[in-house]
Amino acid sequence: MRLEDLSLLRGVSGQEDEVRRYLAERLRGKVDLLEKDALGNLIVGVGLHKKGPRVMAAAHMDEVGLLIHSIEENGLLRFRKVGGIDDRILLSKPVLVGPDRVPGVIGAKPIHLQEPGEREKAVSWRDMAVDIGAKDKAEAEKYVQVGHMATFLTEFGPFGEGRVKGKAFDDRAGCAVLLSLLEEEWDGPFFGVFTVQEEIGLRGARTAAYRVDPHYAVVLEGTPAADIPRKEGETPSTELGEGPAISFMDRSSIAHPGLVKELIQVAEREGIPWQWRRTQGGGNDAGAIHLTRRGVPSVSISVPCRYIHTPVSVLDPEDLWNTARLARAFIRELFKKGDRS
Repeated sequence: MRLEDLSLLRGVSGQEDEVRRYLAERLRGKVDLLEKDALGNLIVGVGLHKKGPRVMAAAHMDEVGLLIHSIEENGLLRFRKVGGIDDRILLSKPVLVGPDRVPGVIGAKPIHLQEPGEREKAVSWRDMAVDIGAKDKAEAEKYVQVGHMATFLTEFGPFGEGRVKGKAFDDRAGCAVLLSLLEEEWDGPFFGVFTVQEEIGLRGARTAAYRVDPHYAVVLEGTPAADIPRKEGETPSTELGEGPAISFMDRSSIAHPGLVKELIQVAEREGIPWQWRRTQGGGNDAGAIHLTRRGVPSVSISVPCRYIHTPVSVLDPEDLWNTARLARAFIRELFKKGDRS
């Protein structure tokens, strides 16, 4: 499902151009509608000449990363975080900066020079900088400008037996699923929307849903698999290898109860393994979509991923395939329904 290609693309929130170009190239000439809106969402439509409810599936193109906000006289790059990143995973991580993919590494005061009190607490991102090897500001400015974005530098590849590791599985996993769905025939008007700026406030989904005005929405997401490490007796949010995760509530929305019930029925009927997304933290594009216009009945189907919002994520390809199977079967059921649930 082209997960590797999508994982290697760079697309921090607000600069999703590389991801959007890749997707558009794969879909051009194969769909009824292919347009970029003013905010940068890629809106795709198939089966638009057919009757039935408008069904929208969404996956966000953007990933977490860093925004370069200043360049110091010594050539170091000061940054701000884009999206929810734990400061503790940043130190010593390799990154690529700007459109020219300038290699850099995130650094801070070495432990040898820290005071005893400093060693007992995590280093804040405010005390870190990206080093690109420049000897001074003038040299750094030859390669990097204020406003450039930095992404983590991560190789995609096999991991253990049957699993894969890579960058930005949140939400290139969802993009891979949605891309596969858009290459199929549908019994009604199906819209696939690759959204922008999800990681900084579900912004693209808001305008895209207003444009499409769907009767139903399915959000395809990469969600935390908090299955290691955990305390004895603690229930993980999701687990790798247990199938797609169905959410009943998160911080941004409550899934439509009727659609959740139907989603589970479809999974059971088709023999597709599934699990609950057991925690209510976080949110996804459903939080913006379900509030659009008159309201949109919405559900989320997520691929469990370990270590999202870090340089390296891990997923089980079987979960990815089963997410696509479930989304495909469920959307076909939606076309059999009326205009509203």
